[in-house]
Amino acid sequence: MEYSALKYIYTPLATPGAHTLLLLHGTGGNENDLIPLAKNFGDGYNILSVRGNVSENGMPRFFKRLGMGIFDEDDLRFRTNELVHFIQSIADTEGFDIKKLIALGYSNGANIAGATLVQYPDFLAGAILYRPMQPYRQLPEFSVKRAVPVFISSGSADPTVNSIEIQNYITSLEKAGFKVSFNNLPTGHNLVQQDISLAAEWLSTIL
Repeated sequence: MEYSALKYIYTPLATPGAHTLLLLHGTGGNENDLIPLAKNFGDGYNILSVRGNVSENGMPRFFKRLGMGIFDEDDLRFRTNELVHFIQSIADTEGFDIKKLIALGYSNGANIAGATLVQYPDFLAGAILYRPMQPYRQLPEFSVKRAVPVFISSGSADPTVNSIEIQNYITSLEKAGFKVSFNNLPTGHNLVQQDISLAAEWLSTIL
C-alpha cells in the first residue's frame, strides 16, 4: 500500500524555532476537535492538527480496530509509518522544526502517538497521552537516545483501559529511556479539566 496524505490544519506562530503541538483526535473526531483544548497550553506553540485516514462507520480514526480495545496491529504499524512520513513531507513547506514536535493525543490519537514512540523513539520531542492503551500486545525492542518526556493521564473508572496493562506500558516506556509522568485521575474515559491543567503545568516545566 502507498501512503496517503492526511487532512490537517496548521497554525504557525510568528516566533521562529517554536515547538509544535501535534494534535491527534479520538474516534469520531477530526482536525478541529482539539484546537480549543490546545489553547489551554498558551500561545507559544505552532499547532498542527491532523485527521485520521481511517473511517469506522463514518467516524474518523487513525487506524483500524478488530473490536473494542482490540487493535489491527498491522494497520496500526502502517498508519504510524504513514503519519510520520506525512509530517516529514510537510515540515519544510509549512516551516516548522520537525525536531520540536510534541504530540498531544486523546484515546485513538494517544494510541497512534504511543505507536510513534515505539516505532520512531527519537521522532517526538515529547508526548501528552490522554487515556492511552498499550499500542501493541507485544512491544518490540525499542529505546530512545535521550530522555524524551511523556505525560500520561488515565481515568481510574475508565472501562476501556486495563490499569495493569497501563502500568506495564509505562514500565516499558521507562525501560526504553522515556521520562514518564503518570496521573491516574478519578474519572472515566472522557477528559476533565484536571487532565488539561496537569498537562499544561507539566509542559511548562519540560521546555
